[in-house]
Amino acid sequence: MAAAPQMDSDTARLPSTTAMNATTSVLVVDEDALSQRLLKSSLAAAGYNWVGASSGADALKLIATCAPDLVVLSQRLPDMEGNELIRRVRAWSNIPIIVLAADRRDTEEIAMLDGGADDYVGKPFSVGGLMARMRAALRHHAVSRGEATTFESAGLVVDTVARTVTLAGSPLVLTGREFELLLFLVRHAGRVVTHRQVLEAVWGPAYVGHTQYVRVFIGRLRRKIEVEKDNPQIIVTIQGVGYRLASSNTVFTPHLY
Repeated sequence: MAAAPQMDSDTARLPSTTAMNATTSVLVVDEDALSQRLLKSSLAAAGYNWVGASSGADALKLIATCAPDLVVLSQRLPDMEGNELIRRVRAWSNIPIIVLAADRRDTEEIAMLDGGADDYVGKPFSVGGLMARMRAALRHHAVSRGEATTFESAGLVVDTVARTVTLAGSPLVLTGREFELLLFLVRHAGRVVTHRQVLEAVWGPAYVGHTQYVRVFIGRLRRKIEVEKDNPQIIVTIQGVGYRLASSNTVFTPHLY
């Protein structure tokens, strides 16, 4: 087996974010390079995976092939109007779409929303305000598909959309990789997941076989979320197989806002 990559820093271990299945990906469709750079850095800082397109044609291809979780769409594109792109997407997908528009006329906003946009934000916009609207759109989409957005167990609360974690009401600070690992466990709560499944989902196929990665990060998570560090009750080891996130007294609470 090939030697394991070095583990001297969090970033040194990270493969391409596209390999991390648990990461929420956002497609930004805008021909303005400055807007793309701003949103790319803001999305990365918030833990999202950025995908960019500068035209409607490219956006349609990426929505079909990369299956992003949400689209942030400029009202004007070089090859088509935003409402035309929305019309084409809505013929086969209900992916959340937020429109960024310099034109805030009521008629334009009404046309976009009636055409299938989930929200309409005027330029210039607040990045914080846009992020809040994105979280709301993702929640509504998850609820419409019957998915839970909040996991609770033994005082641990994980908001999968806002990407926040609290224990007994106190916020926890997790690294990006720790959160992705916890999110994968949350999505399989009550079920045993193998080392291989965890490695493929959180690190990518190239890391299958490097089980020490899982052990190290499970240890980190336990130090942060377990009340009794030496007697873990939330992340349970299944000897020789993998791990199970305890599902007893677990409540799934979809946000309705």
